[in-house]
Amino acid sequence: MTPGCHTYEMQAVIIVLLIVLIGAVFYFGTKAKNPDIASINFDAINASVRGAVTTEMLETAQRALAANNEQAQQNAKQTLEGQAAALDAQAKLLLQPFEKQMESLGTIVKDLKGSYDKEQGEVSTLLGQINTLQESTTSLRNALKSPTARGSWGENQLRTIMKLAGMENYCDYTEQFTGGESSSNKRPDAAINLPSGGKIAVDSKFPFSAYLRMQDATDIATQELELKNHARDIRLHVKALADKKYWEEFGQNTPDFVVMFIPNEGAVADAMKSDINLLAEAMKDRVLIASPVNLLALLLTIAKGWQSHQLEENAQKVAELAKKMYDRVDVVLEQVKKMGTALGTATNSYDTMVASIEARMLVTMREFKELGVVQENEPLRSIEPIGRVPREVKAVEVNQLPPESAGEIEG
Repeated sequence: MTPGCHTYEMQAVIIVLLIVLIGAVFYFGTKAKNPDIASINFDAINASVRGAVTTEMLETAQRALAANNEQAQQNAKQTLEGQAAALDAQAKLLLQPFEKQMESLGTIVKDLKGSYDKEQGEVSTLLGQINTLQESTTSLRNALKSPTARGSWGENQLRTIMKLAGMENYCDYTEQFTGGESSSNKRPDAAINLPSGGKIAVDSKFPFSAYLRMQDATDIATQELELKNHARDIRLHVKALADKKYWEEFGQNTPDFVVMFIPNEGAVADAMKSDINLLAEAMKDRVLIASPVNLLALLLTIAKGWQSHQLEENAQKVAELAKKMYDRVDVVLEQVKKMGTALGTATNSYDTMVASIEARMLVTMREFKELGVVQENEPLRSIEPIGRVPREVKAVEVNQLPPESAGEIEG
């Protein structure tokens, strides 16, 4: 019920009560001469009527106020709901670009997570490989502390480098070679044969004790001291090899030097850095200090020399083989020429036969069909002439062949 309805209802009740009051007063006024009626207290009635009217007005006002409050709450609720819906629509409209960006960001984050997980797996695998490598390095490092193990490892490195250089194909190498009877104590690790008939002795040495102590040292002074000791150990091996003079045992064509192979690039470089005169003084003693790279370069040079030497030795055989091949090519070319001539003759004969069939035989066959002897409606198949001849071989070598060579070819 609206507030206006409550107001009208209250006014109607007041009017009714006033009419009743006026009627009562009028009634009692006409009966004033009656003693019983005169004893009636009109003030009390008036007060009761006023109280009733007041009470009714209060109740009506309270009902109107409650209705007004309820209506106001409903209006406020509807207004708030409408504003909330409008705000929600505006918020969705404003947040739509952000939602798209958030979706894109979510996709990127998902891809990054997948990439991260993949890289984590690769890193874990790499860490496992690094740990394995560290364990292998530690085992190798512990093994290299033994002089016997270092010697075996150096010989294996020497053998590997020789295989890389292809020395198995172009030259011979002999491990633990022994010289003449008067030099039974001279045993290099390998003797490389040269195309000239001489040999180059290669001895694998690995003075590594001081170098390992240098790597374990934590202060610079100790590291420098151990590097000097490492260079001194190499000098001692150089002196021992120089005194053996392997080149005197291998003939006149042998170069007068020996190769001292150290199977570690860092050990050679650090020793020469610590002792700058080491290489020059070793060369004066006819000892070539070779790291793996240097030895590989030397062996590749020797292998190239062996290749050239073998080409020179086989030059005469190659020339004879080339002449024989040339003669056989002439024979093949003559056979090709004869085959081409035969194919041309066969092609001409075939085309002549096709022309005769078209001009004579098929004409008669068509007459049989016209006379009703043959009931089939399918036409006779046509035969096309070849019309081509084999390509003639115009090489000069074919034209220069003597006519009487045909009999030799057949023979």
